[in-house]
Amino acid sequence: MTDESPLLVQDADGVRTLTLNRPDAFNSLTLRLKEDLVAALKAAAADETVRALVITGAGRAFCAGQDLKEHVALLQADDPAPFRTVAAHYNPIIETVTGMAKPVIAAVNGMAAGAGASLAYACDLRIVASSAKFLMAFANVGLTADSGASWTLPRLIGYGRAMSMMLLATPVDAEEALRIGMVTQVVADGEALSTARELAGRMAAGPTTAYAKIKEALLTGAAGDLPSALAEEGRGQHQLGHTADHREAVEAFVAKRPPVFTGR
Repeated sequence: MTDESPLLVQDADGVRTLTLNRPDAFNSLTLRLKEDLVAALKAAAADETVRALVITGAGRAFCAGQDLKEHVALLQADDPAPFRTVAAHYNPIIETVTGMAKPVIAAVNGMAAGAGASLAYACDLRIVASSAKFLMAFANVGLTADSGASWTLPRLIGYGRAMSMMLLATPVDAEEALRIGMVTQVVADGEALSTARELAGRMAAGPTTAYAKIKEALLTGAAGDLPSALAEEGRGQHQLGHTADHREAVEAFVAKRPPVFTGR
């Protein structure tokens, strides 16, 4: 993809970086960008050479959510596209991120609003610039939550705080987001992407098969009962116990040397 593309893709040392590339529009999501993002996420999930994924935004924002200018124009033209976008774009984006069998890290370099914030919540880890803010302003445009925020956000910060963010549309700054458990780490402005890439690089060299099973276990535990969680844990441990990575890890521990993981 060229620098003019709304989505940039870069690979380095097992880490793929997806950059939302509409900085003049705060990386708001047009039809083309959503379609490109769905395709890029599915490609990253299927590519065995990609062992970790970073998602970020170009310029001053991470993602401002839906491009409302395009949205209004489509509504005025009686185009049905706005009514298909949740099923066609937003749901597949979130399902692919949460179901991806590898770590997904959001490098939140600036404002994350609406579906943009929801994308960050769906990622496994969130590295956030100190000036970044999170805003859930669906109510301000007469809409309800989408992109999985009704599921992810309460699990990050609790039902009450999530309800307050949704109903009152009050921005949450980076330090408050860290305090309430919404984000993983806050770094200086300009350092979110480099920090996320460094972390992704460490994880890409780690036991990625185990990371995948951890994601599966937590997804099951978040939505199910204790017996379901125990069963999922049991399946995961049984499968991982037969992997080369598990054997390498325990042999390295006994030999007092660093393990070398292959994701197998």
